[in-house]
Amino acid sequence: MNAIVGDLRVPVMPTIRPMKERLKATLRRHQEALSPRVLRRFLIELQAVADPHVSEVEGGRRAKVFAAQYAKATPEERRDCWLLMSEQFAPDPAGVKAAREQHAAAQGTADEAQAEIRLRKAFHSPRTRLLQRFAVFPEGMRFLVDMRAELLAHLKSDKRLLSLDAELEHLFSTWFDVAFLELRRISWDSPASLVEKLIKYEAVHDIRSWADVKNRLDSDRRCYGFFHPRLDGEPLIFVEIALMDDMADSITPLLDEGAAPADLEKATTAIFYSISSTQKGLRGVSFGDSLIKRVVETLKAEFPRLKVFATLSPIPGLRAWVEKNAPAELLEKIGDPLALSAKSPARAQLLAWASRYLAREMANGKPIDPVARFHLGNGARIERLDWAADPSPKGLKQSWGLMVNYLYDIKRLDKYREMLAQGKIAAASAVTALAQDT
Repeated sequence: MNAIVGDLRVPVMPTIRPMKERLKATLRRHQEALSPRVLRRFLIELQAVADPHVSEVEGGRRAKVFAAQYAKATPEERRDCWLLMSEQFAPDPAGVKAAREQHAAAQGTADEAQAEIRLRKAFHSPRTRLLQRFAVFPEGMRFLVDMRAELLAHLKSDKRLLSLDAELEHLFSTWFDVAFLELRRISWDSPASLVEKLIKYEAVHDIRSWADVKNRLDSDRRCYGFFHPRLDGEPLIFVEIALMDDMADSITPLLDEGAAPADLEKATTAIFYSISSTQKGLRGVSFGDSLIKRVVETLKAEFPRLKVFATLSPIPGLRAWVEKNAPAELLEKIGDPLALSAKSPARAQLLAWASRYLAREMANGKPIDPVARFHLGNGARIERLDWAADPSPKGLKQSWGLMVNYLYDIKRLDKYREMLAQGKIAAASAVTALAQDT
């Protein structure tokens, strides 16, 4: 549809009808996926799923039937289903308002506790019950996680979906609490289907071949993942570890398929060199901190000689940030970073900017680098910057090959977390000293 302004034909964006208006309509507009008749039918079916008068088992059976229809729907039709769940199953505004007023009036009285209970119940929306019913049937959790994974891409363009997303994230935070997760070792003897998932989900250093994955599961390596009983056989997050006699300063030997295994009798250091989350639909649900703690406890029990627990981590946001903030003359001098000598001024300056990026720069009280945000938020400390540690095309593109060691000092995790909450990043003095040159 176009409007003519002067001699110009200007496109007019179609008006998006509210869901309530679409449900009352007779015909759909051309940009709408589901007709009003089908929308009303789907709404009735979803209301039947959430019906508080039927048992959880019957509600789960109805949810399974709806999920089968959803699986055949187009992306546009699924989006209409999300809108129904988001807008037609919200808490009762009048009930919430009344409960709030009663809660405020009851403060300091004997009725305060009862008023709080009523307020909590008022916020318990039909949407909560609806989603809980989908979690009843065996494949229901997989359905919900996949649904949110697809939903996330639409949140910026359609704010109407935010309430559904928030509800799912809240429920997942409970259902995927670490108390319900099982830590399992993934080894070369694990089922082939599980090893294949390791290859599929590895997000830090791509696995190139079966020889590559076998190297990562060798005798001097460990790989652990968190598993949930309702997503059995599917790791939610996994970590790859190399057992060494010193802190690693390069990823190359760790990924060298021809390297001889390290002597476990001399191993004093555990290097976490890759941590990958596998379920996009669980974004915002944090279990990385607990994974590292559980793995450290497991490793210490198997290898009492281990004293140092550290990472060898990428710095994915470094290059883009430096190119935006550093002087142009520095960028010109860097050229081929792998060719810069140890005494090169350009090398020293780049290390200084990297130190500033990791140890100083924050946004909304958090480190701006996503990997730093993860490890520092877990209570780690920036221990060392490693030059030319990742000479791969990906490493050069992200950070000119620079990597960083984050140290997990088990006795100081809470201290470093508290520092971060106060806006201070924990870093070794050798790292912070580098930033003085920027």
